[in-house]
Amino acid sequence: MIGVLCSGEGTNLQALIDAGLPIVAVASNRPGVRALERAESAGIPTAVFDAADYAGREQRDEALARWLRERGVELLVLAGYMHVLRPRFFEVFGRRVVNTHSAPLPAFPGSRPIEDVLAAGVPETAATVHWVDEGIDTGPVIRAEPVAVQPGDTTETLRARVQAVEHRLLPSVVRELIAS
Repeated sequence: MIGVLCSGEGTNLQALIDAGLPIVAVASNRPGVRALERAESAGIPTAVFDAADYAGREQRDEALARWLRERGVELLVLAGYMHVLRPRFFEVFGRRVVNTHSAPLPAFPGSRPIEDVLAAGVPETAATVHWVDEGIDTGPVIRAEPVAVQPGDTTETLRARVQAVEHRLLPSVVRELIAS
């Protein structure tokens, strides 16, 4: 059973839903985001774990981990989730957590990978799926697929091409992980 954490639009979540994967829970750190609407439209239980509602991030992450466990989540997918999970989360939930990232790792970690790739002037980026640990995009890479940087690319044009690959790659990797 799959859980998904999102912070925004939820296009990778939609790709997982469209692939027919067994998603049993979707949570966000932000209320009112489109990802929650996508999950609710698909009949998937949702919750919001806003850090402002807890004494600290550790407490929020522990509550989130317990909520996921209560729903039978065995594999967690971070799909545009823009918070680093704290050690307490992993103590409660475990380590079967994957993330998608819009650049090759470990070369371009962080929250602005497309911008970093363009600033570096490299010829390609990648859609990357990796295991999550307590660091920022430091877990082992599961699979990456290169995406060429085209002359004249902007953040928006390159992001769109990378997301198209992510929307295919992420469901494929998740399907393999839940089968193993």
